[in-house]
Amino acid sequence: MIFIGIIASIAAIGVLCCLLFYLAVYALPLFAGVTVGAWAYGTGAGWLGGIAVGFIAALVTLGVGHLLLVFVKPLSLRLVIAIAFVAPAAIAGYHATYGIVKHTMPSEMWQIIFSVIGAIAVGVSAFVRVTTLAGTAPLGQGGMARA
Repeated sequence: MIFIGIIASIAAIGVLCCLLFYLAVYALPLFAGVTVGAWAYGTGAGWLGGIAVGFIAALVTLGVGHLLLVFVKPLSLRLVIAIAFVAPAAIAGYHATYGIVKHTMPSEMWQIIFSVIGAIAVGVSAFVRVTTLAGTAPLGQGGMARA
């Protein structure tokens, strides 16, 4: 029975880590939505109005980011847009990893080292996902080869 519990715990941790990597792209829209929703609630919109305004702000942030990645041509500007999405994801990855390792490692130095490694892993994963959001067309279907 204990063996089944250990296997189930490892599977749950794996599912949560996959979910973290998958949802890392949405850290910037989430942060924007929560911030705007909290602002709306603080100005008297109520909890329902705050949730609605925050949800709309998150959708607008995500939509504008996607549109900018699709239509902006200079690589340097696309990199800046991608970093705007990756930075909150890396911060979230650091804190998620730190939340896990602080319960399993007594050494604070190793907690920080593993948290930085987790931030890098989540940041790279988010960067790869963000760069694939642009949806460049294949060469034979309207895409242009770059020299």
